[in-house]
Amino acid sequence: MEQGSDANDRKRSTAAHFGSHADEYLDSDVHRSGADLDQLAAWCESARRGLDVATGAGHTAGALVDAGVDRVVATDVASDMVRTATTAYPAVEGVVCDAETLPFGADAFDAVTCRIAAHHFPDPVAFVEAVARVLEPGGTFAFEDNVAPADDALDDFLNTVERLRDPTHVRSHRVDDWVKWLEAAGFTVETARVIDKTLVYDDWVETVETPAERRERLEATFADPPAGAVEAFDVTRRNGEMESFANQKVLLRATR
Repeated sequence: MEQGSDANDRKRSTAAHFGSHADEYLDSDVHRSGADLDQLAAWCESARRGLDVATGAGHTAGALVDAGVDRVVATDVASDMVRTATTAYPAVEGVVCDAETLPFGADAFDAVTCRIAAHHFPDPVAFVEAVARVLEPGGTFAFEDNVAPADDALDDFLNTVERLRDPTHVRSHRVDDWVKWLEAAGFTVETARVIDKTLVYDDWVETVETPAERRERLEATFADPPAGAVEAFDVTRRNGEMESFANQKVLLRATR
């Protein structure tokens, strides 16, 4: 876990990076739709007060509104993301804040979501504890994020390519880590289902405008993967060029 000034520097860098790409994330096929998004919203459909942490362009917050949640608050460390989310989804309230220090009272919400964002958090334990504090007893935490395989070499490969593509990436953790942290914070994990999501390589790189030097290193890493990586990540190439690969995401439902 990153601490102190290093963590704060990373958060400022992340806010600036994502704020400058808010429109791209609003239009991103990976983020704006999918059965995973529908599932998170369905887990929260009986809630009255929903909080979406690290909302990005607001797709999950908007899905909560569509699911019938009466009041939805969307937070993000990037003010441009919050502005984009509340513009795209006018029923959503926006708050600029850090996911690890949520500025809400105890038991303020009966549902909390966080989708495809926590791999950017320097201190995931602090994030989980913050969610536990603001979620009322019996409330639902609906969570999704990229996860790493149990194999150390494949874990290292995945996190290496993620950081080359986007330096704001901190770490894709393992499913067992998330379950451990949630249980330590007083949650009961009811569902932890891993899914594969195929990413078109060029779209994945261009969304964050990976510079040429990093892109060369990224392609070299994919060209020399560790044993089992091609199969584990369903790496496909066409005429020697990267075409697509699949990463794994956990869909996790926990009750406080």
